[in-house]
Amino acid sequence: MAVRTIFFDYDGTLHNGLKIYAPAFREAYAYLVENYYAEPREWTDKEISYWLGFAPMEMWNRFMPGIPEETKVTCSGIISSTMKALTEEGKAELYEGSVEVLAYLRRKGYHLIFISNCKSYYKEAHNRMFELDSYFEELIATEDYGFLPKNEIIRSIKGRFEGGHAIVGDRLQDMEAGRDNGMLTIGCSYGYGSAAELEGADIIIGDILELKNIL
Repeated sequence: MAVRTIFFDYDGTLHNGLKIYAPAFREAYAYLVENYYAEPREWTDKEISYWLGFAPMEMWNRFMPGIPEETKVTCSGIISSTMKALTEEGKAELYEGSVEVLAYLRRKGYHLIFISNCKSYYKEAHNRMFELDSYFEELIATEDYGFLPKNEIIRSIKGRFEGGHAIVGDRLQDMEAGRDNGMLTIGCSYGYGSAAELEGADIIIGDILELKNIL
């Protein structure tokens, strides 16, 4: 299959999201401790990284399903506001080589689509910081589609983009979205997913720069 359109996950694929997610997660957990919903404890970055890639409410429904719904919304808001502030302070970082690869793929004539399990403000803030729309034809935050799963969003829009299609990502949701839509799946082992999540990927890369040798 000759690939013409590539869907890219963002956090753990192009963006080292843990830099801004870990402090935001700790802020939200501190709120839970202060309000007697959780016991004090230290969280390692590795433990926190597991939760990167989930849609916000799915993360809270899995992480602490027993807390009140309004508390989940509050904690999600704490994470959002903290990440937004850190982004605006210039703390967000793309992986080394991300811009080089995106520019290379554009020069080669590929159609690039950004799709992330994130809120719209996050997509827009990162677009302003990194000029993502210089590379991507479309920027999709799953919030734009009511936080539908990626496989459903892609199914509804893929006909707008030249085939064949590929998806690049670091989590199970990305691989499932690709398989469900008959796409080439490229798993990023340097991201936040486990080896089991990428099992069955058509190709696995250990560095974003490897895409230049594949596509």
